[in-house]
Amino acid sequence: MNAAVLLAAIVALLLVSAVRGDDACGSPESAAQDRARANPLKIAAFFSILVCGAMGCSLPVLGRRVPALRPEGDVFFLVKAFAAGVILATGFIHILPDAFENLKSPCLQPCDGPWQDFPFAGLGAMVGAIGTLVVDTVATGYFTRAHLNKDGANAAISSNAAGVDEEKQAAAEEARHHDGEEHDVHVHTHATHGHAHGSAALVAAVGGADDEKDTIRHRVISQVLELGIVVHSVIIGISLGASQNPETIKPLVAALSFHQMFEGMGLGGCIVQAKFKARSIVIMILFFCLTTPVGILIGFGISRVYNENSPTALVVEGSLNSVAAGILIYMALVDLLAADFMNPKVQSRGKLQLGINVSMLVGAGLMSMLAKWA
Repeated sequence: MNAAVLLAAIVALLLVSAVRGDDACGSPESAAQDRARANPLKIAAFFSILVCGAMGCSLPVLGRRVPALRPEGDVFFLVKAFAAGVILATGFIHILPDAFENLKSPCLQPCDGPWQDFPFAGLGAMVGAIGTLVVDTVATGYFTRAHLNKDGANAAISSNAAGVDEEKQAAAEEARHHDGEEHDVHVHTHATHGHAHGSAALVAAVGGADDEKDTIRHRVISQVLELGIVVHSVIIGISLGASQNPETIKPLVAALSFHQMFEGMGLGGCIVQAKFKARSIVIMILFFCLTTPVGILIGFGISRVYNENSPTALVVEGSLNSVAAGILIYMALVDLLAADFMNPKVQSRGKLQLGINVSMLVGAGLMSMLAKWA
């Protein structure tokens, strides 16, 4: 969570550093530029995005109290597939094309760098995806090894305790051997019971280790996913807050509100499966909900001097968008969709498998439609 806060601050500082572009491109917005009409729309966007983000992220968390919405339920699989489709479309349809547009802008002249000669947006997306893979696997491996070592020590203690119990039973059997065959059978039964008890303890320890491993995996997924969301949330917030065109802001209010709600549902589902403590859950939800609204406030504050077409702003925003797209595409395909689609419960039930495929397509389709307005 500290990394997410630091990343959000870095993104905001990079964009604010581009406020006074030294090389403006194009003429400023003229007739459509109306600060008096734009400011109320920004205030509406602030509260709308805040509420919708909170609702989307909180629904899966609160749904734990509803049996049908628990992580092992069919409805949860459908909701998570829908949200994963939304996140996938966000990366492919919304963020990556914006990155290409920024880094291929005619406002970037040859003297500003080789931006026109190489697909840097594609490179950034690839770097984001590979970087996410490395972080994902290294973090999961590190915490898994730590917990396996801990569980192995506990299992050894349980095994030793079971061995001591068996030795005691064997000694009791030998001491009472003279009492007759019937008593021998009775004592042997107790010894066998002690052995079975020790085996059961070992099986329980192995099952607990598997559950712990899954929890670690989901915790890494939820935190990496939130990092990817943070990057583009700050960017779209600052862009909306800095805009002075009411005709541009109006469709963005509705589109970004739905965007935050659907994206929040995907993140909330990961948070539920990660089994965080209540305090961590509240912090992660608040951070997700506040990132875009805070970006709007920053953009509002710098709107009089911000030039989104300056070379610095285009390069910073395009680079960050491309990396964010790579992160979200990787997370949606590998950690969300692939994990659920290959789940044994889904693989063994044709109707559920069909349902999550349809749910994913609906989510991706609806989010793609929003690209017409945002």
